[in-house]
Amino acid sequence: MSSTVKTDTGRNDSPAAGQAAARTGRAVRAVRTAGGLSVRLDVRTLVVCVLLTAVALFASVLLIGTGDFPMGPGDVLATLTGSGTAAQEFIVNDLRLPRVLVGLLVGAAFGVAGAVFQAVSRNPLGSPDVLGFSQGSTAGALLVLVFFQGGTFAVAAGSVVGGLVTGLAIFLLAWKGGIHGYRFVLVGIGAAAMLYAIVLYLMTKANIVEATQAVTWMTGTLSGRDWDQVWPLAIVCALLIPLSLLYGRPLRMLEMGDDAAYALGVPVTRVRVVLLAAAVLLVAAATAAAGPIAFLALTAPQLARRLTRSPGPNLLPAALMGAALLVTADWLSQQIFGADQLPVGVLTGLLGGGYLLWLLASERKAGRI
Repeated sequence: MSSTVKTDTGRNDSPAAGQAAARTGRAVRAVRTAGGLSVRLDVRTLVVCVLLTAVALFASVLLIGTGDFPMGPGDVLATLTGSGTAAQEFIVNDLRLPRVLVGLLVGAAFGVAGAVFQAVSRNPLGSPDVLGFSQGSTAGALLVLVFFQGGTFAVAAGSVVGGLVTGLAIFLLAWKGGIHGYRFVLVGIGAAAMLYAIVLYLMTKANIVEATQAVTWMTGTLSGRDWDQVWPLAIVCALLIPLSLLYGRPLRMLEMGDDAAYALGVPVTRVRVVLLAAAVLLVAAATAAAGPIAFLALTAPQLARRLTRSPGPNLLPAALMGAALLVTADWLSQQIFGADQLPVGVLTGLLGGGYLLWLLASERKAGRI
């Protein structure tokens, strides 16, 4: 099938995006096939996505080779392609590869969820950490762990149920003829404070063994992840991340405001409900697999947008940024502190907290807060 490529400057999927492109002078390529299909392609965004994918894969290879039995990148690649020794295949395929895959999937899930929450709330501080969804998943997991002494699967199920119940409660409390950004954020902040108090109460009811397990999980860690965590999370991501990407264009229009979105024919309520439901499920599944990784959902979309310099939620770059950040942070924590000596959530919390302070200072300097 033949196709033609046209280069447009200052054109994109929405008027606001087009105006932003015109101001920055960026080129947007429109690829049209003979069948009438038209795909608009931002070259800078494509380059950023390719680079982030390369960083995530490179960090994954380094992470697989890190541990008590170190392996070079060449040995890791040879083992992944079936050319390693029996010992190397056991170490890579059974012990380390699941950890890396969980890291990639969790990072992508938090990245997409954070981008959706920030776009819906039209607030750069909108993220599962701030809005209470991570705390809801944590409370659900601790409830199962403390009162029912649940195993790994039961704790994961409790995390998912807690996240869903929290999401439904916040959605209903924030609903008043629709979901609006500031009300959604305020209700989420209040829910986060209440759920954090519940988490502290549950910690007081735990014995020393349960408390140790709970604190490690609450910090956020990829240690000990296996294929039992990979497959459920992979299924959730395979279903919900493409669904979120399909709603990327109407989500971009929602950022212009409800009136403009309605005028452009966007079913505002349906788009919000679908995307918020997908984001809540992604957060719940990711939290069940690795714990509430601090600040990842906040920073990944922001950094992705700054790299692409593109208007809109940047869902795919946010997913790739989240994956690259998490596996890189896990590799750094092992390099600096030794294998599994520092949960990756501690490092993301330190870096993300610094980024949050910088973001608040920037917003204040710009007069937006």
